[in-house]
Amino acid sequence: MTDAVAELDAERLSWMYRQMLRIREFEERVKSTFTEHPGVIRGHTHLADGAEASIVGSLATLRPGDQVMATYRCHGYPLVLGSDPNAMMAEIYGRATGLCGGYGGSMHLADPERGFLGTSGIVGQGIPQATGAAYAAQIRGQGQVVLCFFGDGASKQGAFAEALNVASLWKLPIVYVLENNSYNVVTRVEQEDANAAAGEPLSVKARAFSMPGVTVDGGDPVAVYEAVGAAVARARSAAGPSLVESKVYRLSAHGNIIAPPGVPLHFPEHEAVAVFGAPEEYEAARRADPLLRMRDRLTGTGVLHGDSADAMAASVAAEMAAAVDFALASPYPAPDEALRHVYALSRGGHHGQAACVHRGDQRGHQSGDGPRLQRAVLRAEHRHHRERRVPQGVRR
Repeated sequence: MTDAVAELDAERLSWMYRQMLRIREFEERVKSTFTEHPGVIRGHTHLADGAEASIVGSLATLRPGDQVMATYRCHGYPLVLGSDPNAMMAEIYGRATGLCGGYGGSMHLADPERGFLGTSGIVGQGIPQATGAAYAAQIRGQGQVVLCFFGDGASKQGAFAEALNVASLWKLPIVYVLENNSYNVVTRVEQEDANAAAGEPLSVKARAFSMPGVTVDGGDPVAVYEAVGAAVARARSAAGPSLVESKVYRLSAHGNIIAPPGVPLHFPEHEAVAVFGAPEEYEAARRADPLLRMRDRLTGTGVLHGDSADAMAASVAAEMAAAVDFALASPYPAPDEALRHVYALSRGGHHGQAACVHRGDQRGHQSGDGPRLQRAVLRAEHRHHRERRVPQGVRR
């Protein structure tokens, strides 16, 4: 371990294991919602069971003020950063008490106060956004570092090359964590990645951008902590970005099925079984479960006794069961709330009035007038811009 990466004591190792348990239990509760509470979750969810060690090992390297951007497979990151699991589950259930008021759902969680800048349902979109956040951090000059998480599929997007190029050129304080879960939806990585097809680790992509690249066992949180920690230390010292490939194996299918309302949603079998007919591959991954490996490590070295590990798991299960109960009991947003946060306009004059209503700021208006005023202002905006676009004397 390098001098720049702090040693992990027993307390920190126990914390890491607990966070891994919390991610797994949260994801299991999300998955079971489809069968135990049909119709409660609409749309698409993507689980990170199997990636717990990668998430926790990476985030354990950060300090207050650092920032994170992830993919739509995003539930684990804010949990570790301190977001309320009640609010997270309520968000996935589309409730008003959700982390984003029910606007975001599973794929669009955000908690900026804890450094979790947000996610996107678009593959690779977070890479340039995180790079921009790192540029802002460089300008502020407060020693902040940004962690950018994405999958193997996103590394084929043009934004990946553009972002890593400029990050290396400007020596931005960012670490790119490529979580390679072996599958791009239903396509194996070696079928769609030239490096993987040639038997090379995906971290070799870093060479094109003159930055360090390393591949690590993403099922070992300590190995991830050391690799990402070294990259974070490099970024914090203004030496520039790094690329870390964290090799994981997701234990659920890519996501739940998508179907019209009224058709029960569920998680199908993993692609290794359903698409490639390789149940032995999947069973091998189950035997190498990162949670089992971490428990064996901690109990084998005396950091945790078996009874303590069991008690920790029971406590986590109760915490996430309470999150489900809270979310189920929470109200849905009022229908007219759908008109809020549509878009923002600049302050001042005509545009300032619309911005005022957009924010729900009702100074000088009666309570409940916001949606009505917003509709009126949006209509006025439309007329205003339409008249500006059409030259005088030209027929509409």
